[in-house]
Amino acid sequence: MELTTGAILRRITETPLSVSAHKLATIILDGIAWKDGYNGLERGTAAFTLGSLADKMGVSRQHLTRLLAELAASALGLIRWKPYGKFAPWVFRFGSVDNPETEPNLVSATDDTSLSRDSKNKMMFAGKIEIATASNVHRTPWAEMIKAAKTALPCWNVDTQVIWDAFRAFNRARGHEQVPAGYLLGFMRKWRASASSKARPMASTRPKSVLGSVEIELHRLIALAPSTNRGFHEADLLRVIGQTAYNERVLDAVRLFGCPKFAATLAVHGKAVLAGEIAA
Repeated sequence: MELTTGAILRRITETPLSVSAHKLATIILDGIAWKDGYNGLERGTAAFTLGSLADKMGVSRQHLTRLLAELAASALGLIRWKPYGKFAPWVFRFGSVDNPETEPNLVSATDDTSLSRDSKNKMMFAGKIEIATASNVHRTPWAEMIKAAKTALPCWNVDTQVIWDAFRAFNRARGHEQVPAGYLLGFMRKWRASASSKARPMASTRPKSVLGSVEIELHRLIALAPSTNRGFHEADLLRVIGQTAYNERVLDAVRLFGCPKFAATLAVHGKAVLAGEIAA
């Protein structure tokens, strides 16, 4: 006897909820890990950013918040927390699964376990990794696994190639030619302690205190211009300052913050909001 996606789905359909809340519950259910290590998550949890959930639902952030509150107040007892900082994904769990012995409807018979037992539904780091293998992670079988697993790990916002390069460098320095694949997941879980200095090559060229203040300013400006409104902000700002000035601002932001163009664009929009050139 064990919990399965089918068992939780039955509880969702039996719980009185609005149509939108039912849909949101099934989206969260789809991302739940049923075995420790799947996508780097604890069993029974799922990880999403509120932006990604709003996009999947096709609703505003405000409406999404109301739906999450509805699920939390229902018999499903949805709970969420953010263990990896302000800009990391939220981790979700249906509280009703924590005490399956008191919830008989949540427990499946033996003929209802295929979804959680089928290996194709698990993200497991198995086998061996050759440290001298291709330097381009996208030419290895590990790229997709890194992308999937990092969503709920400290390295969630680090490029897959950067993670791969740091992992190989870490093991080469210790004389390892081959390591168990599970080492890669463990390396990602301990990213801040073991690889944060390698994740940002530009960090060595700036004083630590200055880098911190630059990063804080970048995040502050990005927060003023949410990515979901990026197209509207861009159009509004182009009407005000023109294409040439807009391009120059983006390039200046890339140089100032040492960030990708996408983040620089959001920072430009945020600064324009702060200056009153465009509306939030």
